[in-house]
Amino acid sequence: MAFEQTASTAALEPTRSEPVAERALRRALDLAVAALVLVLAAPILLLIAALVRLDSRGPAIFRQRRIGLNQQQFTVHKFRTMRAEADPTPHRDYIAQLVNGDGGRRSDGSQSLFKLTADDRVTRIGKLLRKTSVDELPQLWNVLRGEMSLVGPRPVVPYELEHYAPRYFGRFAVKPGLTGLWQVSGRNEKSYTEMVELDLEYVERRSLGLDISILFKTLFVVVERRGVA
Repeated sequence: MAFEQTASTAALEPTRSEPVAERALRRALDLAVAALVLVLAAPILLLIAALVRLDSRGPAIFRQRRIGLNQQQFTVHKFRTMRAEADPTPHRDYIAQLVNGDGGRRSDGSQSLFKLTADDRVTRIGKLLRKTSVDELPQLWNVLRGEMSLVGPRPVVPYELEHYAPRYFGRFAVKPGLTGLWQVSGRNEKSYTEMVELDLEYVERRSLGLDISILFKTLFVVVERRGVA
């Protein structure tokens, strides 16, 4: 079911129609890469799952409802990085502050994105998984299911939409991605508004060539850990 909101449905329409052949090639790329990585990395993923379980009580995989294409809700999969009984209220409050431009202030007065510093809800293994972005790998299952793409806007949690300006809803014109233009353009060094603008820029410029470029840049970003809080 689509998330209820008051933004114009016109904001959800892509700025240009995507050729059928390009859409098919993107889906083929999604399936090939996601399947290949899941198969090759299966032993490592099983080891990580075991470490998550040994480090704290609870399931290895964290499941959360997110908003995707055309505001349809789906369940995203990640390695659990927080205690299973962690209260989600701090994150909900922090997101409200970020969307409204009030949160994440650094010492120089500029705004950073998404990370709650000294968050005692995060487990020991969770800190390592977040720093290396390995906690995101189970989302490849979402890519196989067609709920996400390899490249696209960040999938948002439903309560973010409570604070959205009408313009922001344009980011739901395409599938959310495992990586995207924001992730290779500074990531947590950006403000929330800058992140949304990069997502909207991606929707405007979207092409298979841009996707491939972002995928290659993502490899370097992960290795260099640029923009990781």
